[in-house]
Amino acid sequence: MEILKYPDPRLKQVSEPVDCFDDALRQFVRELEQTMRAGPGGVGIAAPQVACFKQIVIVDVSSKPKIPSHGCMILINPELTRWEGLALGREGCMSVPDYTGNVIRAESITVQALNEHGEQQAFDCEGYEARAVQHEIDHLQGMLFLDRLVSRRNDLFKRKVYKK
Repeated sequence: MEILKYPDPRLKQVSEPVDCFDDALRQFVRELEQTMRAGPGGVGIAAPQVACFKQIVIVDVSSKPKIPSHGCMILINPELTRWEGLALGREGCMSVPDYTGNVIRAESITVQALNEHGEQQAFDCEGYEARAVQHEIDHLQGMLFLDRLVSRRNDLFKRKVYKK
């Protein structure tokens, strides 16, 4: 699927909750995951990045060595129910391919969501995985990491090479 790129105004659109858990949804989730894995450095993707304005997020940081993870998390209608600590960290995005930026995020979170079958699930995430979940949930609210930069002058960096 084609990834929307900044400054496409559709990236500012707020997504609607999912209320139908059928085969079409599961097929979309499979295609969304394939799109994430095909992208360079993809550890997460949100449905609005492919112009589907439903609350669907996939996060999988398991490809990063020595980083604790829950594997591939399908998060539908996600909600952060706990967040603790703050940390500054560098983020990139498939929708903003030419830049990375420093963003403050919670260090530890709990996220509740439904899976592709409509079953309730909850994950306690730390560090990089927590950052990725928060980044992707922002997309559902029409936010990019660019919106969370403390300073565009000091916290935005031109990407030299997009590493796969």
